[in-house]
Amino acid sequence: MKKHLFAILAMGLLSCASVFAQPQNRIQVKNPFIWADTPDPDIIRVGEYYYLVTTTMHLFPGGSIMRSSDLVHWETVSYLFDEIKDTPRYDLKEGSVYGRGQWATSLRYHKGTFWALFVANDDPHKSMVFKTTDPTKGWTLHSRLPAYHDSSLFFDDDDRVYVFSGSGDIKLVELTADLTAEKPGGIRKTLELKGRPQGLHEGSRVVKHDGMYYLLCIAWPRTGREEIAYRSRNIEGPYESKVILKSTYGGFPYAGQGTIVDGKHGEWYGVMFQDRGGCGRVLTIEPCSWIDGWPVLGGTLTGGRDFDLNDGKDHALEQLGRIPEVVEFDGNCDCHKQPVYATITKDYQWNHNYILDDITTQSGSLTLPGDFITLRTSTLAKSLYDARNTITWRTWGPTCTDTITVDASKMLDGDYAGLAAFNGDSGILSIRREGSKTFLVFSEENVQLTDDTKAITDVKRREVARVEIPASKRKAVRLVMNGDFNPGRDIATFYYSFDGKQWKQLGGDYKMIFDYRRFFMGTRYAAFYYSTKKVGGSVKINL
Repeated sequence: MKKHLFAILAMGLLSCASVFAQPQNRIQVKNPFIWADTPDPDIIRVGEYYYLVTTTMHLFPGGSIMRSSDLVHWETVSYLFDEIKDTPRYDLKEGSVYGRGQWATSLRYHKGTFWALFVANDDPHKSMVFKTTDPTKGWTLHSRLPAYHDSSLFFDDDDRVYVFSGSGDIKLVELTADLTAEKPGGIRKTLELKGRPQGLHEGSRVVKHDGMYYLLCIAWPRTGREEIAYRSRNIEGPYESKVILKSTYGGFPYAGQGTIVDGKHGEWYGVMFQDRGGCGRVLTIEPCSWIDGWPVLGGTLTGGRDFDLNDGKDHALEQLGRIPEVVEFDGNCDCHKQPVYATITKDYQWNHNYILDDITTQSGSLTLPGDFITLRTSTLAKSLYDARNTITWRTWGPTCTDTITVDASKMLDGDYAGLAAFNGDSGILSIRREGSKTFLVFSEENVQLTDDTKAITDVKRREVARVEIPASKRKAVRLVMNGDFNPGRDIATFYYSFDGKQWKQLGGDYKMIFDYRRFFMGTRYAAFYYSTKKVGGSVKINL
């Protein structure tokens, strides 16, 4: 893998708030735990560190691996892969992989080796297995397996290896000891899950505790989203069930899909994502209590009674787990005054595979490029949606802001550069070269994709406002995007300056939208440069 992709530097954090510590070094963190798009989480603890992986889909390098010593401060230490070349669609040719690519990675550690398994949700629809002895030093592709939807890799005490996967029914498949194939004559069956609901039922995560196998799944029965625990003393089942979390939180519907992890002092936590509109799918964290042999999240089950998942009734939420406003952890930190949101180091990912020869960074890293990045064009594009080398990074809640400065002096006629609230529906502040003139334009753009290959069929544009950029000011055009993800908001606003002193808004409030049918991802910051008429120009962007 390219060494420059794995530079581990301290960059800006997603939250500028400080961390609160009580005299006993108890750290308090607010929910949502990580208020940024981090769906389909898997989290493990190995020694002093927790490791977290989430879905990154059409972003490259993909499968970001995050690490924390205290569950509050996170850094991205590596990526599972630089690029995927299975089809031209990963290069935005003959279609795209918007909303596809890497899905729902399972992260495991077994006898000195870290393992990661995910399905590449596009042709040829294969699962990939990566491994490493040190996540800070990168990963190696180990094998390709059949497609396992929302899978959980599991190493048993006797070293036998399994995969749990599926939507609706959950299947158990035994792998060879070297994780290169399904084991001939090994276990392969559909599990008997007592009380399994109809409809969406997926997100498998498996742990073993006190000799019991626990399979966690999310379900969308008529009662609303809920996290279910299944348990059995035999890996082949049958499994009995209990709902362990069903709770509205922060003005948004139920959280679910994730896993549980053991802490450093015998405690347990649940990490579940919650849909939060334009910001995407954010993470919540809850204390996990073992009650009558069940991992109950966020509270207790009163009376200890079971729930029939198919009775169609909306059970009282107080009888189920709740997501707490503030969760405490054991950890070491400086003493401050207020509980905060967890933080994660700022890293950059490209929209689809990148063209390395068209990129120069000051630091030599594509994911932590330092102050300046130079982008050139060697291909033409029709819009932001098929443009190569668009660099993106997370927005975050409850509010966020970021600034870039663009040297547009070497842009050619028909070139576009700028800053976007990037999604299937995007708010775009673009510098446009039109003949001998250069303009700053705010527009609202919407992409339409086919269902099969995700090919771009149409891009609808609505220009909202424009101003001309004087020729003397083209070397330093400053652009700002603010995001407000407070409940009921999901608003992006854009500002510009030609001198770094006087700032003006261009366009009004832009409503950010989450759409699972296209990008299936929260809105991201995107800095871009593409040519529509002639290649060969360039821009320098201060990130």
